[in-house]
Amino acid sequence: MATSRTDEVAEALWYSGPGQAEIRQERLEPPGAGEVRVRALFGAVSRGTEALVLAGRVPASEFERMRAPFMAGHFPFPVKYGYATVGRVEGGTQALRGRTVFTLHPHQTLFNLPAGAAVALPENLPPQRAVLAANMETALNAVWDAAPGPADRIAIVGAGVVGALVAYLCGRLPGAEVTLIDLNPARAELARALGVSFARPEAATGDCDLVVHASGNPAGLGTALALAGEEASVLEMSWYGDAPVTAALGGAFHSRRLRLISSQVGQIAPSHRPRWTHGRRLAAALALLADPRLDVLLAPPVAFQDLARRLPAILDAKNAMLCQSIAYP
Repeated sequence: MATSRTDEVAEALWYSGPGQAEIRQERLEPPGAGEVRVRALFGAVSRGTEALVLAGRVPASEFERMRAPFMAGHFPFPVKYGYATVGRVEGGTQALRGRTVFTLHPHQTLFNLPAGAAVALPENLPPQRAVLAANMETALNAVWDAAPGPADRIAIVGAGVVGALVAYLCGRLPGAEVTLIDLNPARAELARALGVSFARPEAATGDCDLVVHASGNPAGLGTALALAGEEASVLEMSWYGDAPVTAALGGAFHSRRLRLISSQVGQIAPSHRPRWTHGRRLAAALALLADPRLDVLLAPPVAFQDLARRLPAILDAKNAMLCQSIAYP
């Protein structure tokens, strides 16, 4: 069905050059068959990935694999990038009209997309918290890759949004001893809110059954390897873009028979791939966000109109904020 609005002007954030972003206008046609028109309510900046995009540090070898759904442009610049938008369906497919949905769409005020790419929010999930869905999906996939068990001693190195969500999920395992590890002592409050322990790297307990590295810093990978127990697994979640990384694979790495495993959300973990689709996984991530304790991960929203100006500060590595949310007009 055609929307009650015909063609309209949307505004979108574009990464236009190293350290530069701008808001551009584009005219939308009415939604086509099988499409919906979504008006954005809230969004979120993925600080790790979007910092690399803003800096132009996506390697040429990853230009195609790094394309986000509904992205426009081409790496390195200019690109319309982002993958966390919550909005209300204003037109198009009748079944979704009036519903609040999560979409993997770049930062944009208004857009059309296939109805199957708009996932309706559970009734008990506030729209602003739902912007964490892409991060929760990444964390869920990592837990599937890592396969922790009840009563395991588990360390998560790096208390950013994804690391915190991995800790939150592991903390729900019966009897699991879960510690969130970070250089910033203020993250202890975050760990308490999520129901897990906290330690600085030098004070963390070793001999872990599983260590997850999510700090984005090569030094954190060294910490993760040092905390792993005999024949334990270290799951690497950090992506370094085009930066070379030195890992401590000498010394006792081989004699301790450690396993270093990568995890990336682009494909469903092999343990679940035969039975799960991306849509089912995203719906599960949304359901897992029903806990109000997860609001601790959200920084106060920035107005969309101010986003281009404030992005360099938001994405600065020295900035200690967690998830920067976006409020649309």
